[in-house]
Amino acid sequence: MSRMKATIAAGVEFWNDSCAPAELADAVAHGAEGATSNPVIVFSAIKADPKTWTPVLDGLIAARPQALEDDVAWALIEALGVKAAATLAPVHAATRGARGFLSMQVNPKLYPDSERMIEHGRTLAAVAPNVAIKVPATAPGLKAAEELVAAGINVNATVSFTVAQAVAVAEAFERGLDRARDRGADMHALHPYATLMLGRLDDHLQRVMAKEGVVVDPTFISRAGIAVFKRARQIFRERGYRATLLAAAYRHHLHWSELIGPGIVQSIPYAWWKQFEGSDIPVQPTLDQPVDPAVVDTLGRRFADFRRAYEPEGLAPEEFARFGPTIHTLNQFIGGYQDLLGLVRERMLR
Repeated sequence: MSRMKATIAAGVEFWNDSCAPAELADAVAHGAEGATSNPVIVFSAIKADPKTWTPVLDGLIAARPQALEDDVAWALIEALGVKAAATLAPVHAATRGARGFLSMQVNPKLYPDSERMIEHGRTLAAVAPNVAIKVPATAPGLKAAEELVAAGINVNATVSFTVAQAVAVAEAFERGLDRARDRGADMHALHPYATLMLGRLDDHLQRVMAKEGVVVDPTFISRAGIAVFKRARQIFRERGYRATLLAAAYRHHLHWSELIGPGIVQSIPYAWWKQFEGSDIPVQPTLDQPVDPAVVDTLGRRFADFRRAYEPEGLAPEEFARFGPTIHTLNQFIGGYQDLLGLVRERMLR
């Protein structure tokens, strides 16, 4: 049995953290039951396969002579989404809507505006029946998440790095799920996801360590995101939240091998899970094994931002958007979107 299939056998729902068609098809062949996209991923997928996507882009431009570059860019994102969703459609059908979702992210520039996120989320949800909408885990994003779930639309809350964000997302989902149930929605097919971007918290602590001259065993930092995920997992189980925790933003094998167990999603970049497949790392149940308390204690003493990330009340919702990893990630997502607009503009003005 391959390592990914052994991971699935241990109860993990495996997603491919890319919607690039060839990568996703390979992932599905290895048991993947979901995929994700964002502006950075879409831009990379198109740049990696210009032979396929440049003619598609040119056709979209030709069919929309009056369109702005943003309109063409979203038509292109949706075209890629249609293809990826179709690859996952057999999984979605076989599980009666329980799995087989493609996460599509609302325009990252909309992060301050919940109403516009809701509007764009509804548009993207119409791309395919198995699309889940990605919104940021910020105060406006929480409002958008609740409203979309209440309307019967699956949501994946992203740009999230802390236990406080995961809990706030789960609470918003609970409200939305109750409202959806009251209006008679198909609850079997409604599965919201609460993402924690493990590696991006680790990255942030690395930047803080370099900037502030903090001295700590570097292997401790590699367990920061894992510790946050496991703390959130414990709280979700204790409180009976219906959302599914999703691990993302991989930086090393521990982000996979230390989170093996039932009831979660691992959304793993293609290059990473291919490396895991070829490794000698054993697949063992590790999800409910706590991170060494000495590691957690050291990180908490040395990094105020780890304490904010690890404690359930470490951040208030109005602070989510100003947390270091949030700022860094939103800038990257918006930058990726601008790169995509540049690619579209280049073809429009040729």
